Amino acid sequence: MKESVTLIDHMGDDLSVVNAARVSFGKRVELDASQYDDVEYEGCITQIPILRDGDVKLINYLAKHNHWSPFGHTSLQFHIKAAVFVARQLVKHQVGLTWNEISRRYVDSEPEFHTPEVWRGSAENKKQGSSDEEININPRNDMMDDYQLALSRSKWTYEELLRKGVCPEQARMVLPQSMMTEWYWSGTLYAFARVCNLRCKDDAQLETQLIANKIDEQAKDIFPVSWKALRDN
Repeated sequence: MKESVTLIDHMGDDLSVVNAARVSFGKRVELDASQYDDVEYEGCITQIPILRDGDVKLINYLAKHNHWSPFGHTSLQFHIKAAVFVARQLVKHQVGLTWNEISRRYVDSEPEFHTPEVWRGSAENKKQGSSDEEININPRNDMMDDYQLALSRSKWTYEELLRKGVCPEQARMVLPQSMMTEWYWSGTLYAFARVCNLRCKDDAQLETQLIANKIDEQAKDIFPVSWKALRDN
């Protein structure tokens, strides 16, 4: 099962950031219909304001000097599917974000698991996590490699515990970190920019980078000026 990041909803736009900043001086920027571009995501059309040069410079100034509060008036909501070990890295980001995840206390659907396309070698510098070396974990070319065998055993044990009447909240303990999970993740534009500024870096775990990159791609479509400013700074 592949990971996925779906933009469910958003609140505000680049103009929201501008007006939140300009309210300090009792000012407000108004645009007419001709000053918006249409952007499509997930089959929906959203309008993106075309900002004046002065408003673009204002957003860049705010980001450069860490005036974060105007960016806090805009938000994004994503539905994300990824392996548990990826989710547990991302959930560490708490400030300005809200997280609701599927629970195996309540669902009994068949577990699905993440299988890497490539097994990476260990890095000499532990801070890097992995190297570019590809590892063949199944040199004997057996019908089922050790990883798939472990997944099969844990899945069978989980289902067998349920068949014996064990409660789901305990039976789930045998499931591995590679099990796929899903969650809704909502928060301010500023908060998601902080996530991407850390997790899109080359030294972040590759599987986590993939999720952060998908967030990055979708956020910049909705908030092109603000997102670029926050990511550049």
